[in-house]
Amino acid sequence: MNSLKIIKATFTDVEKLQKIGRQTFSETFADVNSEENMKKYLDESFALEKLTSELKNVSSHFYLAELNDQIIGYLKLNTGDAQTENQDQNALEIERIYVVKDFHGKKVAQALYAQAEQTAEELKATYMWLGVWEKNLRAVSFYTKNGFVQFDTHIFRLGDDEQTDLMMKKILI
Repeated sequence: MNSLKIIKATFTDVEKLQKIGRQTFSETFADVNSEENMKKYLDESFALEKLTSELKNVSSHFYLAELNDQIIGYLKLNTGDAQTENQDQNALEIERIYVVKDFHGKKVAQALYAQAEQTAEELKATYMWLGVWEKNLRAVSFYTKNGFVQFDTHIFRLGDDEQTDLMMKKILI
C-alpha cells in the first residue's frame, strides 16, 4: 500500500465523491436494508447538488483515498455548525469513513482515520465524535480499537427505517 494517498477533496471532485460514496454505502448496507430505503438514501445523500454544497462548506472537510489512480475510500469530517448533531465548537465529527470492500483489512480506513486525527490536531479540537450503526460491528470494533467510547445513542433514518446509532467519542486533550 506504499502508493496510497490521502487527498483533500474540492468541489471539482464532486463526481468522484458521489461515485465512491454510493458504491461504499451500497457495499456496506445494501444486503441488510430494503432496496427502496437504500435508493431513497443514496438519491438524497449523494445528490450532486448536496455534495457540492457540502464540499463548499468551510466547516466540512472531505478526503479521498487514492491507490494507483483509483479512488478506494473517503472521509468526511465536520466542525462547527456543519456537525450533524453536537455542534460543539471544540469538537470534530467523523461523519463518514468508507472504504471499497476489496480493500477492507488493508489499512485504508486507518490511513483515513490518521487524517482525521491530524485535522483534529490542526483545528485544536478537544475531542472527536461520531455515530455508528449498532449492527455495523466491523466499524464499532474499528472505532473502539482507536480509543472511542460510547456515550449515547440516537436514531438514524434510512428511508422509512429507524435504526439505532451508537454515539462514540474520543477525548484528545
